[in-house]
Amino acid sequence: MRSSFPDGEPTASHSVPRAMTRYFLRLGLLGPLYLTACNETGGNPAFRRTGEVIAFSGGNGGPTSACATCHGLKGEGDGRLTPRLAGLDAGYLVRQLDDYANGRRRHVAMRTIARRLDSEDRVKVSAYYAALPAPASTLRTTSLYASKCASCHGGSGEGRGPGTPPLAGQSPTYVVVQIEAWRSGQRHDPTGTMLAVSRALAPAELAILASRDGDPSLPVRPPSTPAASR
Repeated sequence: MRSSFPDGEPTASHSVPRAMTRYFLRLGLLGPLYLTACNETGGNPAFRRTGEVIAFSGGNGGPTSACATCHGLKGEGDGRLTPRLAGLDAGYLVRQLDDYANGRRRHVAMRTIARRLDSEDRVKVSAYYAALPAPASTLRTTSLYASKCASCHGGSGEGRGPGTPPLAGQSPTYVVVQIEAWRSGQRHDPTGTMLAVSRALAPAELAILASRDGDPSLPVRPPSTPAASR
């Protein structure tokens, strides 16, 4: 089942998929994981040992908060509303978790997940995803992308640091939903740049961005995985 949240990010109601079960068997952590599943308060330091373990265990939030359940086993996202995390700037990812926790980026499930991670855990899990290879994607420049996006997000959608993340590897649907979130005030940035950009886009331009066939400037959908299809 795919995520159906309005800003395209994961629910906190999924069980641990089979591939994740095999992962914990290899780590010797499956027994404690089931105990954690019965006690959602978590608290076992074994589940906060590394960023990778947090991504697959949910840390103190327990397995229903595991990042990999919705964002995929390789951080590739689901190709629709759940975004790619792999290869994104670590500072950007930390800031998003901070924003979820303090309400600057509004999302009920992600706020709950982020608030269960302390600052050290957010840094660990962000560093883990930043170190993963970005999924293969195709991005071709168009006049719309060149005029509205390229100056900040790069001519090939590669991004330019923590303030301007890559668009390559994110689905057109996710990109447009985020533009709507900026426009409506569900997301905030210190300079107000994305608020201004989002409100300057005409409805017809948003429709082009939302179309996979009509907008070659945004990436193709990455391959599905068992975790990403949930």
